[in-house]
Amino acid sequence: MLGSAIGDIAGSRFEFDNCRSTDFEFIHPDCDFTDDTVCTAAVAEWVAQGCGGGLARMLQGWCRRYPHPKGSYGGRFAHWIGMAEPQPYNSWGNGSAMRVSAVGWAFASLDEVLRHAAESAAVTHNHPEGIKGAQAVAAAIFWARSGRDKAFVRKQIRERFGYALDAGCDAIRAANTFDESCMKTVPDALAAFFESENFEHAVRLAVSLGGDSDTIAAITGSIAEAYYRDIPAAIVRQTLAILPEDIARALASVKEAAPSV
Repeated sequence: MLGSAIGDIAGSRFEFDNCRSTDFEFIHPDCDFTDDTVCTAAVAEWVAQGCGGGLARMLQGWCRRYPHPKGSYGGRFAHWIGMAEPQPYNSWGNGSAMRVSAVGWAFASLDEVLRHAAESAAVTHNHPEGIKGAQAVAAAIFWARSGRDKAFVRKQIRERFGYALDAGCDAIRAANTFDESCMKTVPDALAAFFESENFEHAVRLAVSLGGDSDTIAAITGSIAEAYYRDIPAAIVRQTLAILPEDIARALASVKEAAPSV
């Protein structure tokens, strides 16, 4: 389940200084993991432990363990990390979608995926758009690893979640600005996946769109890994050299235990 982390790391140096091209050094010395990967590891641990209560505390625990990821934590989420009694804050930001990938791998039915994706979002992002964004990404991963083709995934995302998915990568790239909402980030990430030819190309397209580059690429990478299956070995090695061992272990545990679908 490295796809999300790879996208996050590849996009990390462009989050506030966008690259509008697919021609860039994929894993550069300035690249590092961000809050996206820390939160993804927290959800992965929650999933591995059976999706019981306690996700809020797990998220807080992981984020306190890594208090200074590249790019830092968003303002409201940073406040939430320090709360003694954490409560959701009605966010529709892309934080719910960026961290959900483990849910898409962990279950054998779409109903389970949608239910646990909503739970994973609701501890912070309990706005309907925040929940929808997490569910759409988790469902796309589930369908991709089930062997569904891109046309099926696109049709289902449109019909179930209402994302238009009309804009291609060229149009998005020409007009994109920094936008942390699920309503913008999730369709952009899906567009990169739909136009891609392989895993690396998917992440390159996602980064090239501009905007919230690391998060768009993290979401695209999570779906592309499930669809293409193969990630170049050199990219895996470079990523594992960057990730702390506990994060890498948390991400690996979910995919290793994934049920057949």
